[in-house]
Amino acid sequence: MSFKSNYILDKLPEHLKQYIKPQNYEDYSPIDQAVWRYVMRKNVDYLSKVAHKSYLEGLNKTGISIDYIPNMYGMNRILKEIGWAAVAVDGFIPPSAFMEFQAYNVLVIASDIRQLEHIEYTPAPDIIHEGAGHAPIIANPEYAEYLRRFGEIGSKAISSAKDYELYEAVRHLSIIKEAEGTPQEEIDKAQKKIEDLQLNMGEPSEMALIRNLHWWTVEYGLIGTVDQPRIYGAGLLSSIGESAWCMTNKVKKIPYSIEAAHTSFDITQPQPQLFVTPDFAYLNQVLEEFANTMSLRRGGLSGLEKLINSKEMGTVELSTGLQISGHFESAIAHEGKPVYLQTKGNTALAYREKELIGHGIKQHPKGFGSPIGKLKGINLAIEDMSPRDLKAYKIYEGEVVELEFIGDIKVSGEIITGTRNLKGEIILITLTNCTVTHKEKVLFRPDWGLYHMAVGENIVSVFNGPADLQSFDLVTHKVTDTTIKSVKTEKRKQLEQLYKQVREFREGKNVTISRNKVFQEIKANHPEDWLLAVELYELAKNNDDISFAKELKAHLEALKHQKPQLGHLIDDGLGLVDKNLVI
Repeated sequence: MSFKSNYILDKLPEHLKQYIKPQNYEDYSPIDQAVWRYVMRKNVDYLSKVAHKSYLEGLNKTGISIDYIPNMYGMNRILKEIGWAAVAVDGFIPPSAFMEFQAYNVLVIASDIRQLEHIEYTPAPDIIHEGAGHAPIIANPEYAEYLRRFGEIGSKAISSAKDYELYEAVRHLSIIKEAEGTPQEEIDKAQKKIEDLQLNMGEPSEMALIRNLHWWTVEYGLIGTVDQPRIYGAGLLSSIGESAWCMTNKVKKIPYSIEAAHTSFDITQPQPQLFVTPDFAYLNQVLEEFANTMSLRRGGLSGLEKLINSKEMGTVELSTGLQISGHFESAIAHEGKPVYLQTKGNTALAYREKELIGHGIKQHPKGFGSPIGKLKGINLAIEDMSPRDLKAYKIYEGEVVELEFIGDIKVSGEIITGTRNLKGEIILITLTNCTVTHKEKVLFRPDWGLYHMAVGENIVSVFNGPADLQSFDLVTHKVTDTTIKSVKTEKRKQLEQLYKQVREFREGKNVTISRNKVFQEIKANHPEDWLLAVELYELAKNNDDISFAKELKAHLEALKHQKPQLGHLIDDGLGLVDKNLVI
């Protein structure tokens, strides 16, 4: 395995493990460590004033250091104390998989870290966003339960065919935007593709709507009152630029409600409005309200049609509890109700998320079709019939029957046996020499083998994914894009070495290093680098080396004039040092 497991990770199904990759801690450069330290020092200083109290408490509980990028093994040792775990992944993963991880109390952490050039914000998920944003807040039990429940419900949401296309486009943009040296025209082209897709998504799918809820809560949520909000969303907690921007009057604050599901977002821009929840418990209330609108709870023809249109694997659950999992191809409707459903390819039947013995994909490799509803002229549904009723209507072993369902579906053949659920209700009837028709159209022929007819008056639930995860081989994920690792130049390697020397001096590992010599190297060979000069300024101030501190400050002031866009970053770094910030 590419990760160190524990009792929480042991419960993950195999199809989720395919997304996990090793963290490779040794790949983090001294510059990466300095980026983490700068962002965390800045965040803790500012967020202690504006974040929900759970943030600072969670930093302590989860063992996340200000000075070092967190090691996943260390995080897991501490997270499991609160019933959670963390795994490393390569950037964005499909939304349904992301949410399913949450349902298993597993935090997905993109292990890469943003470039120094994107220190304030990156569209790519990174360890600052995940580790410093998501992880601390889950130490709050009510919020942790919201995350778990969100994952449980969200992973059942039905996608549209275009959702995956949008996911791929967003993943591609996040990769090339964070990659060093990507031509601007390539970034513009990728951004334009996302904009075009967003304008032509059609009716938003359940996944699109619940993804909006996720964005406006888990990623960009505020808590408290509209007049005095606090930050809890990971996107805000991990962005030193947007965490300050969001607290200004330029960002509209709206009381959180289910309307957030219908409010779209742009991942490439600062958010023009944010939603404020009064407390974490209210998040669960709105989530349940949204879940009541999903096919998961409503079922019916509309749910079946959503699943057919999604072209994704899903499950239909009938009123008897019988669950049919596969790719749904078509439905026949009558007076607004489904009267026949049909899958194509591998299909499995289950009851209470457990595959029915003898009804896996080996039994149903070419699809499964069945009528739904009541028999014509009989008020009593088959599932409600007592043994005496079944015998009276000749629904009995050895009987040759012609069952006519409402909606012109006819099933003719000899009954071999019936399968019952735990309540004693018939959920499946097997026939031989069977013909199934809809008006003049033949849906099943005797020479196709045994016919297994599902029993159920209604479709009570429709959801994404199989009922029993063991029924299908789900380890099929293919990544079209992977994170681009730039080849380091000799100049870059030299700069990393300078960062390493300064870190080792600060930590007392090597106090023989000449900090002045490092500074001269920066001026001569790396004049645009500002962060290492800020770190040297910190050391000079801490060692009461006033003249060296003045020299460094003058250099940084000159750099601000040359590169005005760096001004606030440099000022913030100097400000932290001048405050003599102790964390």
